[in-house]
Amino acid sequence: MDSRDIEILKTVFELGDPSPRRIGEKIGIPKSTVHYRLSKLQEQGVLQNDLYEFNSKVAGFNITVITEVLAEYEPNYQQRVGEELSEIEGVSEVHFMMGDTDFIVVAHLPNSDHIQRLINEYEVIEGVERTSSKFVISTIKYEPNAMRNYDRETLIEILG
Repeated sequence: MDSRDIEILKTVFELGDPSPRRIGEKIGIPKSTVHYRLSKLQEQGVLQNDLYEFNSKVAGFNITVITEVLAEYEPNYQQRVGEELSEIEGVSEVHFMMGDTDFIVVAHLPNSDHIQRLINEYEVIEGVERTSSKFVISTIKYEPNAMRNYDRETLIEILG
């Protein structure tokens, strides 16, 4: 991937539209160039299917870190701390939790150099008391689309 591919990918996800025409208009390149580059990214496995789902591992984000964050309680702390955690580069999910852990944070990183930076950024947030990070060795299942996690009959029963 080069800088043009990255610019195209960022635009696809910002627009939420894989239209080569719209992408080309936004970044000022011909739609034929956008189409060609999107096709190459699909061939490489960086983009999957017609929805252009992003494969972070193929793209180079090989490390997934899951961190439990404990924060000091104060009124509305979950909103403030959650937003600050969300703004850290590499963070893809922030969940406010019930129980012993206040937040679960998932980050996808390109290499181990970014791990220390990530943890440091968590810990400088006002109100964060402690973090505990785990590294994913391998992913057995990753399916964020809930519709794919149920069979048709169950979906009809719950949603119909």
